Amino acid sequence: MRLHESWPVVSCGWWVAASGASVAAQHAESIHRGSRAARYTEGMPKTKFFSAIACAFTCCFFPLPAPDARAAAPKLSEQRQHFRNAINEIEHGAADAWKPYIVDLGDYPLLPYIDLALLERNRGQPTLAQVQTFIKRWPETLAARDLRESALRRYATASDWPSFRALWNDSSSADLRCAWQRARIAAGEKPDYAGDIAALWLQPRPTPDSCDPLFAWARQNGVLTDVEIWKRIEAAAEAANPGTVAAIARLLDGEDKASAQRIADAVRDPGNVLAKATGWSDTPRNRDAISYGLLRYARRDSSAAETLWTSLEGRFAWDPPQKNRILNAIAVYRSTSFEDDALARLKALPAEAEDDSSREWRVRVALAAQDWNETLAALDAMSDEQKADARWRYLRARILSKLGRDAEAAPLFAAVATEANFHGFLAADWIGAPYAICPTAVVASKPDEAAVAAQPDLARAFEFHALGDLTRARREWNFALPKLTPEQRRLAADAAYRNDWFDRAIFLLSSSDDTLTYYEQRFPLAQKSRVTRVARDVGIDPAWSYGIIRAESAWMSDARSHADAYGLMQLLPSVAQKVARATKLSYSRPSDLFDPALNIQLGTIFLGQMADQYQGSPWLASAAYNAGGAPVGRWLAARGNLEPDFFIETIPYKETREYVARVLAFSVIYDWRLNTTVVPLVARLPKIGQPYQAPKDSTQRKAVVCPAPAADSTNSSAASPPNG
Repeated sequence: MRLHESWPVVSCGWWVAASGASVAAQHAESIHRGSRAARYTEGMPKTKFFSAIACAFTCCFFPLPAPDARAAAPKLSEQRQHFRNAINEIEHGAADAWKPYIVDLGDYPLLPYIDLALLERNRGQPTLAQVQTFIKRWPETLAARDLRESALRRYATASDWPSFRALWNDSSSADLRCAWQRARIAAGEKPDYAGDIAALWLQPRPTPDSCDPLFAWARQNGVLTDVEIWKRIEAAAEAANPGTVAAIARLLDGEDKASAQRIADAVRDPGNVLAKATGWSDTPRNRDAISYGLLRYARRDSSAAETLWTSLEGRFAWDPPQKNRILNAIAVYRSTSFEDDALARLKALPAEAEDDSSREWRVRVALAAQDWNETLAALDAMSDEQKADARWRYLRARILSKLGRDAEAAPLFAAVATEANFHGFLAADWIGAPYAICPTAVVASKPDEAAVAAQPDLARAFEFHALGDLTRARREWNFALPKLTPEQRRLAADAAYRNDWFDRAIFLLSSSDDTLTYYEQRFPLAQKSRVTRVARDVGIDPAWSYGIIRAESAWMSDARSHADAYGLMQLLPSVAQKVARATKLSYSRPSDLFDPALNIQLGTIFLGQMADQYQGSPWLASAAYNAGGAPVGRWLAARGNLEPDFFIETIPYKETREYVARVLAFSVIYDWRLNTTVVPLVARLPKIGQPYQAPKDSTQRKAVVCPAPAADSTNSSAASPPNG
């Protein structure tokens, strides 16, 4: 039996230890004797009572026959409500109001959180002994780790290093690792740079404030040298983090401090600061300030950066890394706006000034000019790692075809066509081959099934998910994963999928090459009736709507972006409000967009509106959905004569370029999952200015197969949609 076939939403009974039942046991005597639980257990010793509960639920996380699973559901539902009530009463109720609700929670997965809430009620600060008792009672749990780390931060703030040391356990949190080194210093120990400080120090981003005293000590005691300080300044400047540079500058003195601050200023405000650079003395640090400033300036305004460079180039004795940094930045950012001199600048770069970015942009600039010989030469100049990528192998085949070298292009197309990605699907279209998609089924061994079923952190994750507490659910999930083998992770991902927790399955199975073929779990047909109905109502392909959802949020219903976009289809509140008003749908606040039904409704209608603006073209509408209409309009005005696949490759925004390819590839996979055969990808790429024509009958659809060399015992030669 596969693990998911009768797996309830959560685990519930596999770890009730004596300590686990203790919260309920120690308060059972105070429960009103007239209650149903008290009547049922009257005369039964408390240990036997809780053992009976534990036994009753010990197997509820393991595969069970359907009747048993149905019988367990009401009990679990009651426990959930009692848990909610208990937590609410602990946080807001009278002193003992929570006690009646915990009588049947002895085996409940989230029992540690009742203990934790009791310790922290009324914003209390548990004593060291209470924290240690809790950790002993609930070892290796996220609740224990959270309590420990909260207490550690409190002791570090108070410089209570004996208490800190008494609680210390290794942590991945930088602030606590810094505090641990400070605790060692307080005890008379001397941390060394390589083993204790380097990993905390050498990073381009800001470090926690609690690390500042450690770094100050390291500087004063000769542990942190000038060499290491400047190494971090350079990394932060190259990463365009002027605040970090300025913070580090405080560890320096005299001219070194002034030089570091000048670098920070040049990165923060390159236009104004570097305008005065003609009066600077020719020192290595001043040259660094100019080179890092120009690196930032070129990104903002490549023309102004190039003008400034012309005035400064002959005034300073640049060393090769400084000059190459400047030349590379100006050439690359001249290319992203497709300036007339971009290709010449890229070709003129010294070999040591080239990097993957400059080589890729050399291809794009030549492609935009439709100079096929230059494009092929740029492809030839790529690194071996770049040449192995499906994107550039496909493009090489396309350019060879443009040059009439079809015999050379054919094997390249054929090889790329075996891959289930955007460029693989396009390659298959060029040679008239079926799409190669080879799904893998989840197959579990009994030991792995048992190990996953008995994993308490996963049980808590699933239970928080069932309660709708998605933040805590994800934290418990992430806490559990390192404890699982790769095989067990696949089972956990499948369990998440079966319990409608789609984003966990997607993220986990998309994180390594050997799990990408779990298409059922990675491309769930969630909300199927709603997605298909609304998409067809607005006149778009449901597979495309699915592709947008999958690319935007990976089915994380509470996703919220830095741009303040919400939910499954990542809608801006202003857009949602406009669509809702026009369609008379109920919408009042941004958080409403976390409702999957409303988000799909509004998002799909908006997607249909975007399609109408671009004659139904899925690829252009996808670009506008991501980047906005104004940028797409500029790109069309500049390069609207390009074929669609070439145009997509020349989109200046990396995010949008990859987004369009991802959405279209996902649309193919979802079309396959929905219909077995698919609309050819090339049909989803109408030429600019031409309307999209959806296939009218099955003869215009494309077959999907699993090529024989890639087949195994879990795959047939023809790839039909899982559960299709």
